[in-house]
Amino acid sequence: MNRLVLLLLAVLCFSCDNELKFEQKQYLATSKGADENKGARVEISLPVASNKPIVADSINRKILSVMKEIINYGETPFTSKNYQELANDFISTYDKVSAEFPGDKMAWEAKAVGKFCYESDALLNLEIDYYTFTGGAHGYSGKRSLLFDAGSGKSITEEDLISNPAEFLKIAEIAFRKKYKIANTTPLNEAGFMFETERFQLPQTYFFTKNGLLLYYNVYEIASYAQGPQEVLISYEEAKPFIAIPF
Repeated sequence: MNRLVLLLLAVLCFSCDNELKFEQKQYLATSKGADENKGARVEISLPVASNKPIVADSINRKILSVMKEIINYGETPFTSKNYQELANDFISTYDKVSAEFPGDKMAWEAKAVGKFCYESDALLNLEIDYYTFTGGAHGYSGKRSLLFDAGSGKSITEEDLISNPAEFLKIAEIAFRKKYKIANTTPLNEAGFMFETERFQLPQTYFFTKNGLLLYYNVYEIASYAQGPQEVLISYEEAKPFIAIPF
């Protein structure tokens, strides 16, 4: 009996030691002499996966790739190999631009905070809230949603998420019109929105929540900067037939 108990304890310990783990880590960088009117600052806070090498590596590489899309300057992403390098590259770019155009000095800023908004045995949903400013009338804030298979760490795209998007679009438009009190006969763009084809479209960003699937439209996606982001929640009762992945 004692041997059996010891064996069970050993199995449990091994199982715990091989569970995927996340540690929230912070990365900071500030240019020399920075204040509210000049210089550059970067603040990054993200969960870093560990303990299951292949799975953790898949998740970490995807998050870093997206962060390089968020924190950048110009059309070419930084070649940073980690978050601290990314923060430092942003600062170095500010210093270079500031030296080239000394009369146009303006404070740059980049902030990003990532947290899991949904976790299950099947699915991990990371929400990244970010703000960047590299000059101009105003900065840009937004949200990114990263979906991962909890077992393999494989990234799940928006195309993988929804089955029968044409039918789901109909459900989503009904919910959208109901939330924003737009009659079925009223064109959406006449109600103040800016859909590219003047017809309802699904968003680029989805979040799993405890109450349903959140359809999230970032600034400029379907509305002006002044209007801000738009969102509509589809209950799981309505959304489940169209969700193509386990959650």
